[in-house]
Amino acid sequence: MKWNFLLEAIGDEPVFSSNLLMAGRQSRANIQLQLSRWVKAGKIIQLRRGWYMLAVPFRKVNAHPFLIANRLKNASYISLQSALAFYGMIPEYVPVVTSITTGRPEVVKNSEGTFAYRHIKKSLFNGYVNLKVADGQSIFIATPEKSLQDLIYLTPGSQEMAFMQELRLQNLDQLDMEKLGEMAAVSGSSKLQSAVKQVGEIIKTEEYSDL
Repeated sequence: MKWNFLLEAIGDEPVFSSNLLMAGRQSRANIQLQLSRWVKAGKIIQLRRGWYMLAVPFRKVNAHPFLIANRLKNASYISLQSALAFYGMIPEYVPVVTSITTGRPEVVKNSEGTFAYRHIKKSLFNGYVNLKVADGQSIFIATPEKSLQDLIYLTPGSQEMAFMQELRLQNLDQLDMEKLGEMAAVSGSSKLQSAVKQVGEIIKTEEYSDL
């Protein structure tokens, strides 16, 4: 496989899978060997087994970190602090891109960052949308309500007011409290239902302080 063939095959894809190159006549072993050589030569970057991106001198577009996270693990969506920070609902910078999956939990580290995947049961794998984050780049990300629900569900003691206060939630006008309450009720989790009440108290406090 020649370099020009690779560039033509991946086109404008910011992140590509080695499976994309397997449709031709060349053997899988030869393609993997060539990819390994290009990694060593600094022409491409290996993000994890089977996933790559072009190195800076050759890439046409930069991949959004959330797109990388989506691609590195099938059936996953951005959530927790990463999504809350994206929506401007927490003030802190979040260095790790965190996603939800029904698969095994893991942490993937590469030159583009750290990508953590948290496991959740299938019945709670919902509440995400497809959102455009850059030209030609759309990602799966939890809604504001689901981002908060996932964080509460996966964090011990999160139903306590102290935890909510430590989050320093802001821009809470983005939250649909009715939807948040419905999601908690459907989940059957008393922890989530208790946490929703705490969020409601925070919102009431903020509204009162604005008077």
